[in-house]
Amino acid sequence: MKLAAVLLGGLMLAGAGPAVADDPAAGRKVANMCRTCHGLDGLAQIPIAPHIGGEPEEYLEAQLMAFKTGAREHEMMSVVAAGLSAQQISDVAAWYASHEARATLPEGVSVEDAPAACVSCHGATGISELLDAPNLAGEVNIYIDTQLKAFRTGRRTHEIMSDIAADMTDEEIRAVADWYGAVQLEIEMPE
Repeated sequence: MKLAAVLLGGLMLAGAGPAVADDPAAGRKVANMCRTCHGLDGLAQIPIAPHIGGEPEEYLEAQLMAFKTGAREHEMMSVVAAGLSAQQISDVAAWYASHEARATLPEGVSVEDAPAACVSCHGATGISELLDAPNLAGEVNIYIDTQLKAFRTGRRTHEIMSDIAADMTDEEIRAVADWYGAVQLEIEMPE
């Protein structure tokens, strides 16, 4: 059982008692407000939104908490997350994490050609290797390009991504974005 209190960059969020276990069914209800951009299945409906179905629960929860506390800002997500309780965030993260994401490289493409700086965390096919890294499979290349440039300029910060992106050229960023954008992503919702 985890605590409802979440530590984020030294900021403690209220609710210090034990939380109810994450509830994907309750999270499905919360996900109704996410469906316009991310889809109920987690397959993004608009190109500027990421696919979130099958993402690691820890990653989803951390990103939503970052939007809620202002550690990460986005005109829509900051507003949405601000209205969610810590339990709702845990539940919706559990809902999307309960989906199965599968990725397939395009015909004739080899995993050996995957971006070397990315595979240890995001996998060659874009399915995350770590609990705190997002899947990149099938993301629209402009979304990945935008996020990498945000890390490079400091508009978005992360202990690993900021350093990696700082040394990337526009051409290298575009190559990474194109690699993962070309991967075929399938997301299966739980029954």
